[in-house]
Amino acid sequence: MPELQKRVLVVDDDAGQREAVAAMIERWGFTTDMARDGAEALERMRTFEPDAIVTDLLMPGMDGTQLLIRLRDERGERAPAVIVLTGYGNVDTAVTSVHEYGAFWFVEKPLRPRAFRALLERAVAHRRLTRYSESLERQLSSHGVLGRLCGRTPCMQEVFFLISQVAPTRVNVMITGESGTGKELAARAIHDLSPRRAGPFVALNCAALPESLMESELFGHEKGAFTGAITRRPGCFEMADQGTLFLDEVAEMPASLQAKLLRVIESRSVRRLGSSYEQQFDVRVVGATNGNLTELVRSGRFREDLYFRLSVVHLALPPLRERLADLPQLCEAILRDVNAVHDTRVTGWHPDVMRAFERHEWKGNVRELRNVLERAVVLGREGDILPEHLPPGLGGSAPERKQRTLGPVPSVTLSVGTTLDEAEQELIDITLTWTKHNRSRTAEILGIDPKTLYNKLKGNSASASE
Repeated sequence: MPELQKRVLVVDDDAGQREAVAAMIERWGFTTDMARDGAEALERMRTFEPDAIVTDLLMPGMDGTQLLIRLRDERGERAPAVIVLTGYGNVDTAVTSVHEYGAFWFVEKPLRPRAFRALLERAVAHRRLTRYSESLERQLSSHGVLGRLCGRTPCMQEVFFLISQVAPTRVNVMITGESGTGKELAARAIHDLSPRRAGPFVALNCAALPESLMESELFGHEKGAFTGAITRRPGCFEMADQGTLFLDEVAEMPASLQAKLLRVIESRSVRRLGSSYEQQFDVRVVGATNGNLTELVRSGRFREDLYFRLSVVHLALPPLRERLADLPQLCEAILRDVNAVHDTRVTGWHPDVMRAFERHEWKGNVRELRNVLERAVVLGREGDILPEHLPPGLGGSAPERKQRTLGPVPSVTLSVGTTLDEAEQELIDITLTWTKHNRSRTAEILGIDPKTLYNKLKGNSASASE
């Protein structure tokens, strides 16, 4: 992911001081602009939108305090993060600017470059995270979408709210829910909303690997650590450093490995198999399971101490049968994705299709819904999904059902003198009308290839325009 420009506006009436601070900041990779007082700073911000402002407090004209007040009153939460520079003896005023006027923090002159740079990085990161969160909250309120999750029902809005609250923090999260409810999508949403979103997202399915391989996958190994270890290999914790590690079906992990995982999470350090030293890491762990963790802990299949370490926040995803009102929105989102994958043009569905969806149990949840829609898209190719495109369990595939859905089969009457081309065009038109302009179904009925039908329609359109 490319690094976005970090923009800083330096405000100081002393030209030498202003230019020196701006030059130092630019050496750290920031883009800067300068202003000699608060009024000029507000003018600059019409064309230069900073992530942070570094401003002196005492200036002729509009000083630092007045600039803070204007930013607070005019921009509110959308204002850049402001770092106040203050000389000896003005610390009390600087503290007031932080607590009363909303400055991010203050720095005493002369500047200590290392500390100042760290503060500036934090200020920019804080502002960008705030803006990103605001954007996603607007998206949620208007569209009911968070990342690749969607839903306007109250139970999904609660999920979105909890994700938006926990994502900016460092705490570990445990996601529970039936198979197919979107646990990995929720984990990715947490990652994408967090300050770690520029870092890696590493996913490991704990149920898909035997115990011997799982330990190597998690912690890595050195060359020669065991038979077959022909090269050094980093584990998931190392690969996810500065990012998020998603442990799917963590409850399936053997008890012996649970103890090792607990120690690694608590110490924030990992030792590769065959290594004699430990490496530090900074990783947020998101676990997931489709089982009842409370019951697993009670039965002794899952360590209680690991449960508490991972379940700082518990996120429970509802099954699809409890949010059937989200079906239209889910179908639209899935159809957009499936159309892009298969180069199809399915735009909607027959009312009977949605009625069948609302009666179905959806034991496989959203994953099952996606499979059903993908099948229907492949069969229909374009236009609306019809009941006959559905699998038998949802009422499709029966010839008599097709007849009822499409209506009586129309007849074609041709008079003497009709040319073959005209007869062919009449047959194509009436069949297209009967299938509601489903070209794939029309081609099937006429016994020709869909591409042949497309070429005939294209040729007829060209002839008609001449």
